Amino acid sequence: MNIAVLGTGLMGYPMARRLCEAGHTVQAWNRTREKAERLAPFGATVHAQAADAVQPADVVICLLQDGAVVGDVLFSHGVAGALKTGTLVIDMSSIQPAQAREHAARLGGLGHSYLDAPASGGTLGAENGTLAIMAGGPAAAFERAQAVFQPLGRATLVGPHGTGQLAKLANQMIVGITIGAVAEALLLCEKGGASMARVREAISGGFADSRILQVHGQRMVERDFAPRGRMSVQHKDLRNALTTAEDVGFDAPVTQLLEKLYQEGIAHGLADLDQSGLFVELARRNGMR
Repeated sequence: MNIAVLGTGLMGYPMARRLCEAGHTVQAWNRTREKAERLAPFGATVHAQAADAVQPADVVICLLQDGAVVGDVLFSHGVAGALKTGTLVIDMSSIQPAQAREHAARLGGLGHSYLDAPASGGTLGAENGTLAIMAGGPAAAFERAQAVFQPLGRATLVGPHGTGQLAKLANQMIVGITIGAVAEALLLCEKGGASMARVREAISGGFADSRILQVHGQRMVERDFAPRGRMSVQHKDLRNALTTAEDVGFDAPVTQLLEKLYQEGIAHGLADLDQSGLFVELARRNGMR
């Protein structure tokens, strides 16, 4: 298939590379062109303008910062007008469900298909093709997207437009809250004189075990906060979750608490750390390294 990838950052680059390696024809665009140029050795064609990238494409994948940026690229930079009739647009960015529904309606009015299909698994999942992809939209569009999703991970259609983003918000709520729980628990153990590494080992395999404990917990033990998924992005997703909860009349007190903690960490200069960098904020609050 001829696929345009708009946004080749932390997630977009390895995903676009996998699409190239799977034999697809890839058109690449990024606001910082150098990030897209990394795909040229894998056979991608790099474009200076997003509208140029989508013109030959049968499928367009958006991997952009947030809903406002997605809307700007699609509708203010000539992309929507440059699409071939019947193009499938797959937005794999993490945005608000209401924004996804709006984009679906506008593109549908122009004769195009749309899926909101954010993914979980971070950069490791993107590199290894093991992402969990949550799709919202018509079944026919989902079936059409299977050849795109196959090199990237496991895709599940969860409902109509907007529900893919809703599922991603649920995912991010669980991730953000669990990172907070793991960080707080490990710091308590260290404060009390236990080895964080040994505690993590001891509780692995029990009811407290999780992917977060294994991956992010290890980063905490090693003090390795190089960004795979940034604090700022995790905070954005929690804010989107709270906005969506307010829209549907749902009280989310646990998410409110974690959103505040991430916000405080960002205010203290941690925005570009990995999301497990919440550990640093909790350590600071307790006078620990």
